[in-house]
Amino acid sequence: MIDASGTVVGWTHAAEQLVGYSAREVVGRSAAQVLASAEDGVRAQVHGEQCRARGGWSGPVAVRHREGHELKMTLRVSLLRGQDAGTRWLVSVTDIGTLSSETTHEPLRDSLLAHTPIGIVVRDPQLRCTWVNDAMELCDGVPRDRRLGSRLKDSLPGFEAEALEAVMQQVLESGTTMVHEYRAWPPTAQRREHVFSASYFCLQDADGEPLGVCSMSVDVTGNRRARERLAILSEASTRIGSTLDIMQTGQELADLTVPLLADHALVDLVESVPFALQSSARIGTANGRPPALRRAGLASVDLGILELPWAREEVIHVHPASPFADVLRTGMSRLIPVLDMEAHLGPWVHHDPERAKKVRDSGVHSLMVVPIRARRCVLGLALFGRSAEQAPFQEDDLLLAEELVTRAALSLDNALQYARERSAALTLQRDLLPLRVRGGVAVEVASRYVPADMDHGVGGDWFDVIALSGARVALVVGDVVGHGINAAATMGRLRTAVRTLADIDLPPDELLAHLDDTVRRLNDENEDDADPDQAPAVVGATCLYAVYDPVTRRCTMARAGHPPPAIIDPQGHVTFPDMPAGAPLGLGLGVLAFESVALELPEGSVLALYSDGLVESRDHDLDVGMNRLGAALAHPGSSLQELCSQVIETLPTQAQPDDVTLLLARTRALEPTPIASWELPNEPAAVCTARHLATRQLREWALEHLVIPVEQIVSELVTNAIRYGGGPVRLRLIQHQVLTCEVFDTNTGHPRPRHPRTLDENGRGLHLVAQLSRRWGSRSAADGKVVWAEQDLLPKAVAR
Repeated sequence: MIDASGTVVGWTHAAEQLVGYSAREVVGRSAAQVLASAEDGVRAQVHGEQCRARGGWSGPVAVRHREGHELKMTLRVSLLRGQDAGTRWLVSVTDIGTLSSETTHEPLRDSLLAHTPIGIVVRDPQLRCTWVNDAMELCDGVPRDRRLGSRLKDSLPGFEAEALEAVMQQVLESGTTMVHEYRAWPPTAQRREHVFSASYFCLQDADGEPLGVCSMSVDVTGNRRARERLAILSEASTRIGSTLDIMQTGQELADLTVPLLADHALVDLVESVPFALQSSARIGTANGRPPALRRAGLASVDLGILELPWAREEVIHVHPASPFADVLRTGMSRLIPVLDMEAHLGPWVHHDPERAKKVRDSGVHSLMVVPIRARRCVLGLALFGRSAEQAPFQEDDLLLAEELVTRAALSLDNALQYARERSAALTLQRDLLPLRVRGGVAVEVASRYVPADMDHGVGGDWFDVIALSGARVALVVGDVVGHGINAAATMGRLRTAVRTLADIDLPPDELLAHLDDTVRRLNDENEDDADPDQAPAVVGATCLYAVYDPVTRRCTMARAGHPPPAIIDPQGHVTFPDMPAGAPLGLGLGVLAFESVALELPEGSVLALYSDGLVESRDHDLDVGMNRLGAALAHPGSSLQELCSQVIETLPTQAQPDDVTLLLARTRALEPTPIASWELPNEPAAVCTARHLATRQLREWALEHLVIPVEQIVSELVTNAIRYGGGPVRLRLIQHQVLTCEVFDTNTGHPRPRHPRTLDENGRGLHLVAQLSRRWGSRSAADGKVVWAEQDLLPKAVAR
């Protein structure tokens, strides 16, 4: 600091470090004679005259170091005024090379270089203001006359003054330079808070004793708000859209903005959005009344929030003449810096005066309304209000709010698209799965299906119960790899394929081999149709297929990479049969990859078929899940529905990452009464014998009305068995839900209907069987084949 004559009257420790002169060597001497080089002496005098004429000067200069070399610096001379019209000059120099690595003085250094206003105050050791420049009044609004002779706490009351005086006292005692940030409300900014960064220097006299403290204040509001904005946006990337729950995303947006941006935040979505239905009309095309909204998010600094007219998930009806309706219609944000309830919300105030009064009483004085937009559609609104924070919203606040809402809208759109796809996949899967499963006379069945959680999507689980010939039943559980609508569609194709293969009575191992070939062909088709730039979708699946015969009580099953079934005997003992695992479907390994296992089950046994989602978990081994399943099933006195509920209740409480499918079947055994079987010799006379035996049995069963068609069917099937088979023939009649006629022979070839010409004598037998029966077919047997045909029972016969 220099006086009016250019004599140095105050020196700092920072200046000593910069140019090498101590306070004893400089104070009391002419600044130009000490610091200017010999060549710049005249130029220094010119600069001095310019300072007096203009009230200050700044520019590049060469300053002489104590050791003789020159330092290229940027110099700034500021005029200070004191009491009784006295003046002083504060000389600030910046050595870019020396200070480039200093971060604490960065705001001050940048201001010196950019010639921005710097507020300067010099205080004595008692912290009374002795000198001040004109720019300081622009910073905090305190006039010079009021400031001079006063301490800081007299002109800037509150905790900020106490904190700043504590910093200045520390600078006086230590002699070091310190930087501190504080808040002020400049008169030009009205109610807008500004942040200042102040650097404090200890001025020393010729003896090196503290002469006072100098503060240089720079407005860093823009820098701080930029940092805060970046911090909020960075936080938004982790806090908004953490789940695929639409309502939760709305709440996350509200929670983030309070209190970082607003004192109150509301997020309202078009009522159809949370239910993944069609969103609102496109921007600019809406007409008539605005859509109803549903409150998805709510946050407030007010601890009495429950008393305010805001409740989450309530339905909001927007008044057509309100600014909210305008934002919904145009898709443009609305900034209301100073809220006037009558002027801005008049129609709504008169429409709902009770809620309007509560909003007025809450003290909200500034408002922002931002549309939530995605794919040129408005999904809802985000409202931000201030009450505790006195500063009104400004344009930069609106820009930040729009950026946050845009990020939330992207998450909402992703969640909405996912929810729609999941809903479509669930609908498809449930349409493809059987609505009711029936086991006929062979088994009693019950089932459960629990879809995966929202984060993982619908899987490709399926189950089925298929009626087969001879009162038998097929039980199927499968699982397509992957999630989503593609997995559900693939599941439907495989379920149809299994039903088709089951209809031709293939053994379990052969059926899985054909199903494996089907999956492999699906993969080949996907590879041919795939985009060259993308990897083709690979179809993979597992399956368990079991056939139960209530006549023999034998269950034959095979699996393709699927978990083994659980078998519970009538006493409640649970076992998991040791059977070949088989390869997952789609590898194309053929029939050798699968092997059937036959078990004889006591009547009343329970077969449990399930998907891996029931027993697998990231938290424990597969054995733990299977033991848990076995414990839940070991209740012999429970009904199948009760067993299903007990098993599902054992699942972890958290959302499931995979579908859970469970199919239970309690076995039954047919009594000997509705079954008749005869061994016939392989000779033409056996045809007549077979007809008589069948007719007599039908009359015993009171099925006389079926005698004529059954005689014809028996004649044709036994004739073919004798003609094409080389061993004994067996005839069997089974009365259950239908009447089944079965003929066993030793020929492994299956019959195929032909189309005889007019003069052909043979080839019409199977056509006759097809005309007389409900349905017919053939299946392989251990020592040949079985050809069967079914007849419907009349209601009177069923009642008997």
